[in-house]
Amino acid sequence: MSRSDTGQGRGRRIVLWRHGQTAWNLERRFQGSTDIELTETGVGQARRSARLLASLKPDAIISSDLRRAAKTADELASITGHPVTRDSALRETYAGVWQGLTHEEIVERHGDEYAAWKRGEPVRRGGGELETEVADRAAPVVLRHADKLPDGGTLVVVSHGGTIRTTIGRLLGLEARHWESLGGLANCSWSVLGEGARGWRLLEHNAGTLPEPVLGDDD
Repeated sequence: MSRSDTGQGRGRRIVLWRHGQTAWNLERRFQGSTDIELTETGVGQARRSARLLASLKPDAIISSDLRRAAKTADELASITGHPVTRDSALRETYAGVWQGLTHEEIVERHGDEYAAWKRGEPVRRGGGELETEVADRAAPVVLRHADKLPDGGTLVVVSHGGTIRTTIGRLLGLEARHWESLGGLANCSWSVLGEGARGWRLLEHNAGTLPEPVLGDDD
């Protein structure tokens, strides 16, 4: 009987790492599936973060195939020697006509749609994907690669803020209307999911430093 069969879990860990800074991030433009390069600052962020994450001794790296995520993943790969598996299912939410617009332009032109999304209603922003559809494509990829990990192993997933949030929400079993309660990730920050007896749980969110052991009565 395996450890997972006994309900103890296999002690695996998933690190969901957002890409580095882009010019559209600075301009507050909705990127979605538009393929935007990292800025020089973004490359530096990726290199710094990669040095930290490498010390977690990841067993595998998967990434969105969009350049901002792929180049971020490459920084970790260059240190660890692990190949990067790129998958279009890990791309950011496709948001139709919202893509390329600034935050202010979205609010001005699509205010009702924006407000409904913020209330947690299922909205095809700009005529694009629902958040649940993003989770439908991204979460299975993450789980499939996590299932390949050895007991106690670590998977690094390099993706985008919206896709990471929906994936975390799905893996934690949260209702979609509550996913927005997970705050956004800064560029090259990450969240950590750990495997416990009752499934995946959120250990770190929007972190930029290495996880510390939990020393207390709640673990």
